[in-house]
Amino acid sequence: MSDKVKIRIIHAGSGAITETDVHLASASNAIIIGYNVRPERSAQELADKEKVDIRLHSVIYDITNEIKNAMLGLLEPESKEVYLGRAEVRQVFKVPKVGTVAGCHVSDGKIIRSAEVRLLRDNVVVYTGKVSSLRRFKDDVSEVKAGYECGIGLANFNDVKISDVIEAFKVEKIAVKNL
Repeated sequence: MSDKVKIRIIHAGSGAITETDVHLASASNAIIIGYNVRPERSAQELADKEKVDIRLHSVIYDITNEIKNAMLGLLEPESKEVYLGRAEVRQVFKVPKVGTVAGCHVSDGKIIRSAEVRLLRDNVVVYTGKVSSLRRFKDDVSEVKAGYECGIGLANFNDVKISDVIEAFKVEKIAVKNL
């Protein structure tokens, strides 16, 4: 079905699901998929004891959909970067016990305290990290929108200069929808 995820069929057969099938699935860390069959009573008891998953279906399309969904669940979600906003550094303040705080004007979008940021100097990325503090006047705020001024502290970074640009973004995880 896909090059990203492989399915191994360990055993295929006809007839009821037996204890031998359950032992094989238990040793292989596999699941048992039955189509228009039922497990023998002793096989069902052994499956419960060994914690082997037996999935029974009477419609063939349900099996293919279930396998496809299981394969999608094994794939790592894709990461997508979402641009939030940009602020220009207009003043730099050295604050004792805190470090350097950039006095900024948010030129577009918004800056959010929980966002990841990039510090650009002459359009070259100098730092990528997180916002450690975001303030408007003396108040801690969660976000500052375009047209307003704020103080931005960057986590573990103090080399901020006037005319640097701080770009805010967030990374979203998107579940893979097709193989």
